[in-house]
Amino acid sequence: MGRAFNFSAGPAVMPEAVLQQAACEMLDWHGSGMSVMEMSHRGKEFISIYEQAESDLRELLAVPAHFKILFMQGGGLAENAIVPLNLSQGGAMDFVLTGSWSQKSLKEAGKYGQARVAASTQADGFTTLPAPATWQIGADSRYVHICGNETIHGVEFHELPDLKALGCDAPLVVDFSSHVASRPVDWARVGLAFGGAQKNLGPAGLTLVIVREDLIGHALPHCPSAFDYKLVADNQSMYNTPPTYSIYIAGLVFQWLKKHGGITAMEQRNIAKAQLLYDFLDSSSLFENRVAKDCRSRMNVPFFLRDESRNEAFLASAKAANLLQLKGHKSVGGMRASIYNAMPLEGVQALVAFMREFEKTQA
Repeated sequence: MGRAFNFSAGPAVMPEAVLQQAACEMLDWHGSGMSVMEMSHRGKEFISIYEQAESDLRELLAVPAHFKILFMQGGGLAENAIVPLNLSQGGAMDFVLTGSWSQKSLKEAGKYGQARVAASTQADGFTTLPAPATWQIGADSRYVHICGNETIHGVEFHELPDLKALGCDAPLVVDFSSHVASRPVDWARVGLAFGGAQKNLGPAGLTLVIVREDLIGHALPHCPSAFDYKLVADNQSMYNTPPTYSIYIAGLVFQWLKKHGGITAMEQRNIAKAQLLYDFLDSSSLFENRVAKDCRSRMNVPFFLRDESRNEAFLASAKAANLLQLKGHKSVGGMRASIYNAMPLEGVQALVAFMREFEKTQA
């Protein structure tokens, strides 16, 4: 089998050019005589890799100077604890529940302060987004948390809420694990954004935290030193040994993004890919997507066969056609196509063509 179209939700598809470059540099990075895997994180070779990656990411996402970029470990799931350890000061936090990941965030934060539900769409199966005007945010809130894109349920905030317009001075915390670098970020509305790299930026092991400077330096006394944002920032993400190889690969992805037009070009490409797949699903008599059209994810497209007795036949046929990892999350069932930045348009075209043919044969 050659290179397949991999629709995994994460770890996910990588740009082929990045994999080829990493393969070429595996044994000897730029004449250093070492693999990046073997480098000291404090040596000049790796420091140059880190500095370039940080600079490229700041440029790509247009991160303002008063935000710190931290390269950390633990993934987005660990940040559900690390964020309240740094920002809650033991007080109240408000959460907008739009799917499984925001639910996990609420539960974890409750260990470190008062975690409250500001709004929830659980009653409709997490197929819509609650209007910000309906959110119940306390005046004492230390921060408001949203998951920008729910990978399991397939709902996405296409525009970040403006908390100030709602009369709220609390910072907005955004889990952007699965849509980072797929579209621009309005940093004027954000206090902190975090995400695991393994969906849209690189391999597992690296976590990005982009945090406004005034929000660091307030960690709870029992916050582990390696998770204290101020210590991490003051040491340029080198307080402990960072995930060096994952940073290197992410840096190659940043360069790939720049070569392909940056975030604005990626957004247009992602809109086109998602529209192609949703248009087919909406016209199909065999397949369906249940998410409201105004909040459908561009990154993760869950869908169902109306006759679920055909699920296994669909997955087996898809695998035979080199279309991989289409099974939906076990908590919701069905199917899911994750179409991150590195998924080419040709991959989505191949999926739609396959689904159209499968529907004909199953009629």
